[in-house]
Amino acid sequence: MRYRGRFAPSPTGPLHFGSLVAAVASWLDARAAHGEWLVRMEDLDTPRCVPGAADEILRTLDECGLEWDGPVEYQNRRLDYYQAALRRLKEDGLAYPCGCTRKEIADSAPVRASGERPYPGTCRAGLPDGREARAWRLCVPPGEFMFQDRVQGPQSEAVQQETGDFVLLRADGIFAYQLAAVVDDAAQGVTDVVRGADLLASTPRQIALQQALRVATPRYLHVPVATNPLGEKLSKQTLAPPAGPADLPAVLRFLGLVPPVLPPRELLAWAIREWDAARVPPRVSVAV
Repeated sequence: MRYRGRFAPSPTGPLHFGSLVAAVASWLDARAAHGEWLVRMEDLDTPRCVPGAADEILRTLDECGLEWDGPVEYQNRRLDYYQAALRRLKEDGLAYPCGCTRKEIADSAPVRASGERPYPGTCRAGLPDGREARAWRLCVPPGEFMFQDRVQGPQSEAVQQETGDFVLLRADGIFAYQLAAVVDDAAQGVTDVVRGADLLASTPRQIALQQALRVATPRYLHVPVATNPLGEKLSKQTLAPPAGPADLPAVLRFLGLVPPVLPPRELLAWAIREWDAARVPPRVSVAV
């Protein structure tokens, strides 16, 4: 199967250094494999989306020379697909309604060593009397979900123990990230997912959902997370500044390359020839 990768930012603001790292890594991995690179806007969480941010992200990618293949997909236009997937899971007995509030879950579920507070399965056997469905959850089977990450190495998690039955449709009516990402990757024929290591913990859940929906599991590559001098992940919340073409040399160094001084597009052509996932460090100790 021909390589097909994707970059799926959330339009909550402009691209910062950390998101540009994920974009460049996924673009280089696709181009070095002579494959396709898609762009998908994960704009389901409408309260967090910033007007104009999607266009600004696309403009930055274009200015950096990160050309994509085919039309840009927007998750907000694909709600029928997520509804169909949820309906299929319901019909297969793999999804159930949950009437629990966040406070009730917090009061009944201890925090695991991973930092997760697993859902205790209160509504798995049916909604308690007098309760209405607030959300829908996946009925996760016991056992380990394992995968080989191309940078982080072998990974394994007992999702039922660490996370429990996770949400597919939120109480506010918004489809959960895990469901949308799995449905879209399958629909777009994505063979390789390259993204930040902050999403590493999501992968076992997505594999559980892929198996429930009987779709293929892509290969995974999680690049290190960029931080500020305080050790905080770069984000809108930590006031990360916008990134652009001038940041490409630093991005390539972050990914384990030693770039020459070249204009952006020539630099990317050089980086395609030099790209090797084995050179990407699992963690970057020097803060950005």
